[in-house]
Amino acid sequence: MSTTATLLQTAAGVQIFPLVRGVFSFAAIAGLLVFFKPLLVGVARALFLVVCPRLTKEERLARRHMRDAQMLQRMINASHGPSHAAELRALAARA
Repeated sequence: MSTTATLLQTAAGVQIFPLVRGVFSFAAIAGLLVFFKPLLVGVARALFLVVCPRLTKEERLARRHMRDAQMLQRMINASHGPSHAAELRALAARA
């Protein structure tokens, strides 16, 4: 049997309408998602902020100072000699 005849017999057994309806449904849903993407992203961000609220400016500043102090302490602990530690403290005092 030829390939064309086999394809025609296979295609004759497949119903076209459910296939076309599925393709159009998928295209419609994809189009709506693309169209409403900014709205959906905004809703997702709002829900994220409800679950994990953003820190206040003072809290962020306090965390940054704590992180800087810990980093300075690690640098002092890793330094080789008291003169190096004194230089690091002097640098930290200027910042």
